[in-house]
Amino acid sequence: MSSLAQQLAEKLALDTVNAAEELGDEDLPETIARSVGASSPTTEELFRTAVRTIMAERRARALLEKTVAAKGD
Repeated sequence: MSSLAQQLAEKLALDTVNAAEELGDEDLPETIARSVGASSPTTEELFRTAVRTIMAERRARALLEKTVAAKGD
């Protein structure tokens, strides 16, 4: 797997997740994944993995911050 492909997929995933949150469009990552996959199935998989990782980290971080804040109250 190309390091360039992974770097581009990760950057696109980060931009897409940020845009989806800003626009309130939870379907945007899927739309972009299909577009990427039409040209490069390998890059699509890298993109999808990056999207899942970014979203999981954000959910986990929000839970951590909520838990720490609750302990401080």
